[in-house]
Amino acid sequence: MKKFQAQPGFVVQAFRFALDPNAAQEQALRSHCGAARAAYNWAVGWVEASWWQRKAEATYGVPEGDLTEWRRWSLPALRKEFNQVKHTDPRFAGWWEDNSKEAYSTGLANAAAAFDNYTKSKQGKRRGKKAGMPRFKPKRKARLSCRFTTGTIRVETGGRHVTLPRLGTIRVHEPTVKLLDRVQAGTARILSATVRHERGRWFVSFQTETARDLVRVTRPEVAVGIDLGIKTLAVLADSAGEIREIPNPRHLGTALNKLRHASRTVSRRRGPDRRTGQKPSRRWEKANAARNKVHHRVANLRADALHKLTTAVTAEYGTVVVEDLNVAGMLRNRRIAHRIADAGFGEIRRQLTYKTKRNGCRIIAADRWFPSSKTCSGCGAVKAKLPLHVRTYECDACGLVIDRDDNAARNLAALAAAVTTGTGVAGDQDTAKVSKPRGADRKTRTTRPRRKTGTGRAGGATLPHQRQTETGDRTQAEALTLW
Repeated sequence: MKKFQAQPGFVVQAFRFALDPNAAQEQALRSHCGAARAAYNWAVGWVEASWWQRKAEATYGVPEGDLTEWRRWSLPALRKEFNQVKHTDPRFAGWWEDNSKEAYSTGLANAAAAFDNYTKSKQGKRRGKKAGMPRFKPKRKARLSCRFTTGTIRVETGGRHVTLPRLGTIRVHEPTVKLLDRVQAGTARILSATVRHERGRWFVSFQTETARDLVRVTRPEVAVGIDLGIKTLAVLADSAGEIREIPNPRHLGTALNKLRHASRTVSRRRGPDRRTGQKPSRRWEKANAARNKVHHRVANLRADALHKLTTAVTAEYGTVVVEDLNVAGMLRNRRIAHRIADAGFGEIRRQLTYKTKRNGCRIIAADRWFPSSKTCSGCGAVKAKLPLHVRTYECDACGLVIDRDDNAARNLAALAAAVTTGTGVAGDQDTAKVSKPRGADRKTRTTRPRRKTGTGRAGGATLPHQRQTETGDRTQAEALTLW
């Protein structure tokens, strides 16, 4: 399917609003989302049925040319087949007319995208984690979501209601003035609407084609380096010599006591049991809702804090330098995993990426092995070792004594001078790669002699002149400086 391209001077932007549906409207919303899930499961089963049939026929010695034909999973093919099946299939015949056609189209489109991702991943044409075969969505765990692309989709004039196909007019929790003014002025056009149940309430997201003027930052000539951490969420050091610290609010850590009490209350109630078919009691449902409310509040506070931080940074500096952190690997450390997840390192990187493009500035991602903490920001000397518990950097070459995080942020800010072309965003084709400008090795620890028998001497021993020594401090030939 051809990807939508916005006209010159326009961008594709989403406007999200919370909904306040009544009981009947909420039932209709759940019905539409359930229809999308049912259509998705039907498409997955219909396509994979031909796969298993061909596999079974091959075991019986059926020639390749006589095997059952592959069933296509493109969206037009799935729509054509579903429109014929829905009248006779007992899974849909009795109720498919109760929902909008867009609900079923949502499930079919998601199934087509899932099969495309699986095929491209298997052929090596898709980056990232390997995608497996599409699986059925269970009723209890599937996320409630439905997308509308045709029909009556509009924001009402009063600014307190929205209208969606087959769902009618639904009241919103907050005014829609920021989108209504653009639509009335002719600077925005609604393309689609997506309803979704998240964090205990319903939301609607309007995808629009909006005219957006380039907003220049206040200091376009200044570069800033951002060092993320747990004790301090972010340390900002700019090329003008200013260093600022953003404290870590630790929303989850603050709410852990409330979460423990709420979880303890839930455990004392009679909950659901799938093995025996036991349904939860009213007291369990009430206690579970109270516990979910704590989780939702933590998520909302974290999202608000991260948006404020990234918006302030991208509105002030012309160049933003961040680290390419291995967040997935850091989360495997059970001692600091929940603190890293609470800080939201990956979300900060994601928001900085699209907000810098929106403001006309650039973002640079330092190489994952760039020794920002081990390098002296004064003379450029690189330490061989710097344990995590050492929070003060002391340079053996020039005698500089500085906080570890401040030193790393200054080195990241100085890295902006080494990148002159490209966006510097990891994954872009025109990325200016910055690989170890300080000359630090990835492996700085002493290599231990192998105990297994080698080809040189018995027992794998090495001669004195063959032994490897630990890498010592060294000075950068061309030190990167801030001033």
